Amino acid sequence: MTEKATPSPAAIKAWARLMRVSRQLMESAEEALKAVGLPPLAWYDVLHELAEAGEGGLRPFQLIERTLFAQYNISRLLARLEADGLIEKLPVADDGRGQTIRITASGRETRRQMWAVYGRSIAELVGAKLSADELTMVSALLGRLRQPPAGD
Repeated sequence: MTEKATPSPAAIKAWARLMRVSRQLMESAEEALKAVGLPPLAWYDVLHELAEAGEGGLRPFQLIERTLFAQYNISRLLARLEADGLIEKLPVADDGRGQTIRITASGRETRRQMWAVYGRSIAELVGAKLSADELTMVSALLGRLRQPPAGD
């Protein structure tokens, strides 16, 4: 891309709508979780990645890569999740300072409860408003905008 490149009016409109809709959808999902006394969506993201990783867990840097949280944010979030008994930190045998993070049974249950609300939000906010073909089209279009993770 050149320094002189300027967005077309259509690109500006698409960007603005994408940002607004993304924020509105996330806020609606967050409100639904809060309304039933569940933790914020960021907790779900971490619990989901840890559950997907299985018994081996993940190292903190892997969580940062998978969730795109900043290091300082993930450290605070992990401390909170550990204090609430949703994760456990285990030492890494060949790395004296390293840790592996693993989801606990309580974390799996919290994730399950959160998904019941979060999944319903996705169904209501997106699934109920677009046809199957439209959902496929939106997914494909957004996939074209996504940047591959570093190293891919």
